[in-house]
Amino acid sequence: MMLRRLSIALFIVAIVVASTPAAAQNAPGTRDLERINWMEFKELVPAKVSTVLLPLGSLEAHGVTANGTDIMTPVAMARDIAARVNAMVAPAIPYGITASLGAYPGGLTMPDDVYRGYVRAVLAGLARNKFKNIILLNGHGGNSAALNAVAAEVATETGVRTLVVNWWTYCSDVTLEVFGEDGGHAGDNENAYMMAIDPSLTHPERYKQELALPNPPSGAWTAFPHPSSIMLYKEGQGYPKFDAAKAKVYFQKVNDKIAKLVLDVVKRWDASGL
Repeated sequence: MMLRRLSIALFIVAIVVASTPAAAQNAPGTRDLERINWMEFKELVPAKVSTVLLPLGSLEAHGVTANGTDIMTPVAMARDIAARVNAMVAPAIPYGITASLGAYPGGLTMPDDVYRGYVRAVLAGLARNKFKNIILLNGHGGNSAALNAVAAEVATETGVRTLVVNWWTYCSDVTLEVFGEDGGHAGDNENAYMMAIDPSLTHPERYKQELALPNPPSGAWTAFPHPSSIMLYKEGQGYPKFDAAKAKVYFQKVNDKIAKLVLDVVKRWDASGL
């Protein structure tokens, strides 16, 4: 009887394994680069995984949510989409070019040349370790110019393929879809994403609408430090509303769109033989 039960159990396991897609059967036990050893890395990259997601952010004031919003957002994004795009997740680069919000308590910034050199070294290291596709998931606008330049330089020099994604801009249509209006720095969109990650990191009880300030038209005026850490993209739109249900929807829709972008770009690279 025991032998018969064992045979049935093994038969069921065989059916489950046979019906599981090959990609799932060969998937790594973890997608976080810091959690695997060098032998596992050698087995995985590039034979099974050729794409790496690199989150980048900054430490700066974000209204009533965490100073690390620009770090935690791309990290959560990377972990959510990694399996879908068959990628590993590199440790985040947490410090960035913070500029006018660096004067607020807890803010840190890096000089432009130091930041570019550090990012360049990280990208070159990932390329040397045989990743073919490096996807830079950027959480902070102050980093954008440096990232665009360095990513292009490293791609040219090493032959690796790079994609820099500023998620809040690329997903502005998702913000309009979910909230019916545009967002802002520490506005409804960023607060929603953070609420989906961890509601305890956002503090509606500290919020006052007068804390928010519309961004000035380009070239109209500049101030250092900036007089508000909540900067709305359009006047009258994007004020935080702290809607937990919409936060969950927003989180998933943003991640879905980012995953689709990564898959589409890699597919087009491959199709072009690049």
